[in-house]
Amino acid sequence: MEPTRARILIVDDEAVVRDSLGDWFRDEGYECDTAESAKVALEKLTHGSWDIFLLDIRMPGIDGLELQRKLKEAQPDATVIIMTAYASVESAVEAMKQGAYDYIIKPFNPDDLEHTIQKAVERKQLVSENQQLRTKIDELNLLHEIVGTSAATRRLLEQVAMVSASDTTVLVRGESGTGKELIARAIHANSGRRYMPIVVVNCGALSEGVLESELFGHEKGAFTGAQYRRKGKFEMADGGTLFLDEIGDIGLKTQVDLLRVLEEKKIFRVGGNVEIPVNFRLIAATNKNLETMISEEKFREDLYYRINVFSITIPPLRERREDIPLLADHFLKKFARGMNRPLMKLSSEAKEVLTNFEWPGNVRELQNAIERAVLVCQSAKIMAEDLPLKMNHANGNAAGRSLAEIERLHIKRTLEETGWNIYRAARLLEIDRVTLYNRIKKYGFKREAIDPRAGSKAS
Repeated sequence: MEPTRARILIVDDEAVVRDSLGDWFRDEGYECDTAESAKVALEKLTHGSWDIFLLDIRMPGIDGLELQRKLKEAQPDATVIIMTAYASVESAVEAMKQGAYDYIIKPFNPDDLEHTIQKAVERKQLVSENQQLRTKIDELNLLHEIVGTSAATRRLLEQVAMVSASDTTVLVRGESGTGKELIARAIHANSGRRYMPIVVVNCGALSEGVLESELFGHEKGAFTGAQYRRKGKFEMADGGTLFLDEIGDIGLKTQVDLLRVLEEKKIFRVGGNVEIPVNFRLIAATNKNLETMISEEKFREDLYYRINVFSITIPPLRERREDIPLLADHFLKKFARGMNRPLMKLSSEAKEVLTNFEWPGNVRELQNAIERAVLVCQSAKIMAEDLPLKMNHANGNAAGRSLAEIERLHIKRTLEETGWNIYRAARLLEIDRVTLYNRIKKYGFKREAIDPRAGSKAS
């Protein structure tokens, strides 16, 4: 809501006040209307709306305070500024209790009043944007991103719903690529802290010294290169959620520091001596066996019990194969939209390949495979040959095919994977180039027909 678009209604029984203020604000680019009484103002309210109401207190009939009450009933988000030449503590207190934005005394400087109006408009805009953001956050609970109908997935959704309502510390466990961060974000988005930030720290990507500065922040001059004071992740997550990914990778010193923060909810910045209170919910994740690390004295037992209050284990994709086609369809829609491609479907052969694959990289690997398939596919249906070569090699879908057909598909995929680099393809196939050329001729392969960059497919 720009100031030049703000609409102001001036209600005052003195014509000179109405006219002078109306002319002033119109000259400044505001849309402005006036009313000589509360009755006229309420009539105007039935035919239009205003962003700001300037109300005189002393008017015949309904006074300004009573008009303010009626305006708030009709328009709860009304921004009201009270004007009066007869200031009193009682009237000021009553106006502010009823939700007036400000209370100004006549005579006033028009420049000062305009400044007050601008601040009121900015505040109204921020309130409106905040309400819209809260609505969007409420709608975006991220549970729809947890795709699947298997018993394991249903149990996962139940656990997320169960723990989201509390402030309990959560440990999310699972192999790489299973979606631990997605679970953490879903818990946060469904919690009472959802309007505050979730701050993500990848512990495995940072050295111990850098991680300390990232978590605690630092004061100016705390170390070489610290030219400015910097807040750490603990402070940034205040009121919200701190997600420590791969917590099993942090060193023993940082484990001690983290344990102290979790117990005391206070920190000191690196190089600082001022105690700073912090209030965050902790969600940690790991793909390591922390119990084994404890026995090897690589992870503190007291910290383990502090973070393992509520544990969620995400099963690997190979243990919930019935979810794979649903996940694949989910990613198909996502990447088709992102690449401006028409809606695609999986062929039965492609579904078989995906379902039978072991997925060492779990959901992340499946997502990458579908993205590649959407990129190279030249039709509305994803075929098995559009998937990464290793999946077709690992899949047992050769049953029922002739040896020649298996050979034809294998050579075709190898040529596609190597971009028709004959030397590389021959090496991968473990045959010489002459034999490969003979097979290309035998099966009628043509580079322009099967190279995805050429825009068509081999028959």
